[in-house]
Amino acid sequence: MSGSVKRHGRLFGALFAIGASLALVIGVFAGAGTAAGKAAPQGTSPPTVSGTAQEGQTLTGDKGTWTGTPTAYKYFWVRCDKTGGSCANISGATALTYTLGSADVGNTLRFKVEATNADGNSFASSAPTAVVTAAAPPPPPAGSVIPVDKVSLPDRLVVDRLSFSPNPTRSRGPIVARFHVSDTAGHPIQGALVYALGLPYGWLRNAAETPTDSSGWATITLQPTAAMPLRRGGELVIFVRARKPGDNLLAGVSTRRLVQEGISH
Repeated sequence: MSGSVKRHGRLFGALFAIGASLALVIGVFAGAGTAAGKAAPQGTSPPTVSGTAQEGQTLTGDKGTWTGTPTAYKYFWVRCDKTGGSCANISGATALTYTLGSADVGNTLRFKVEATNADGNSFASSAPTAVVTAAAPPPPPAGSVIPVDKVSLPDRLVVDRLSFSPNPTRSRGPIVARFHVSDTAGHPIQGALVYALGLPYGWLRNAAETPTDSSGWATITLQPTAAMPLRRGGELVIFVRARKPGDNLLAGVSTRRLVQEGISH
């Protein structure tokens, strides 16, 4: 009798141990299944930045796309070095837009997003912007004189005023010609090189290029030759060119114009 009880006891113990192990295994798998069902948001396309990387301009961030149905987003603008590394959050810059300041010049920026749901949070960052440049200088006041080296395309030079003395010419004596140069915004230009050539060629001696003064005027003395006829109602045609030193004669911001001086005898 006692042997049978012992055998049954051992059998019961073995069955109890198997059941306990099985319950543990089931519990582990059940726990794993619960953990696998939780997932913090994950970015499927990174945030992006639009706008011009120049001081004073406003950048706009886009949060990108996320899995996990985020319930909240937080935004951060970070300032990085020229290569997009060594980044640090910009204090107070937590909106979708950011206006670039002087501290950003020479650096790049990234737009960083934190997405959150009930299971956790994740971060994603945009590619770096271009290196931020300094703000463009404000245009000079209308009518103020500017040096010719500040004129660049698409702006151009314009010969907008001229005068001759005497006018009309009655002899083959010197003609004092004055040419005023401005830019297309109406600013008088100092330092533009002005050249004048009589047509037909040979009616005037060649004169050297002359720079415009601080009021935008260049004064050139033209000397008629014996080839210039003196007849009432005649016209002396003059080719005028104004250019920026160093520019190609036929390109850049240069300008050309034909003008006339009357001849009376």
